[in-house]
Amino acid sequence: MELDRNRFKAALAAGQTQIGLWSSLCSNIVAEIVGDSGFDWILFDTEHSPNELPGLLGQLQAASRGTATGIVRPAWNDPVLIKRILDIGAQALLIPFVQTAEEARRAVAACRYPPAGIRGITTSGRGSHYGRVTDYLKKADAEICVLLQVETGEALARIEEIASVDGVDGVFIGPSDLSASMGHIGHPQHPAVQAAIEDAVRRLTAIEAEARRYIDWGYRFVAVGTDLGLLARNADALARSFKG
Repeated sequence: MELDRNRFKAALAAGQTQIGLWSSLCSNIVAEIVGDSGFDWILFDTEHSPNELPGLLGQLQAASRGTATGIVRPAWNDPVLIKRILDIGAQALLIPFVQTAEEARRAVAACRYPPAGIRGITTSGRGSHYGRVTDYLKKADAEICVLLQVETGEALARIEEIASVDGVDGVFIGPSDLSASMGHIGHPQHPAVQAAIEDAVRRLTAIEAEARRYIDWGYRFVAVGTDLGLLARNADALARSFKG
């Protein structure tokens, strides 16, 4: 059996814009529904959602039949958390709160087998189709996509250094945490925050209007909404339409 190709990683490498949705509802049913909506990726969050490994496995399985690549955000840049997520078959990870090039190197190492990294070895996990991909240990590294979340002013100042670490496939700017670190908590639309985000993409190469702006600026990995937000807003609107 052949190793699954990471379509998302290949598309990013080719410079293709990848549009996706943040998933915080911890539901395999939701994962199946939005995974087949036509998005390029769905991010399953374990940092700010009550998402644990068994449920995450079900979400990845449910989304695998659709168009969207399943990306997982670990709760932290922790090699044990990262190892367990990779072993259940995730091929793309977004590592939160990366502040320095050294932290970026640690994230990459956690996603790579020795001698390139420190990922622990199993030959029977879902990532290798339960041992059926016999050369998984030799080929897995090439298909794993390592994305780093830059979300403070301090990290943004080092973004070129962080992004240039070997094995980093992309950098994701977190507007909410960035705005807080810049003294504008709760206001990612603040002109100073938006100017910093625009400057970041120039130095390197989840409101819809903002997402379109980021695409126009040149970002290629863009979240355009959340499953939680879609449910809450549409439920509110439906209730208002009947209750006045």
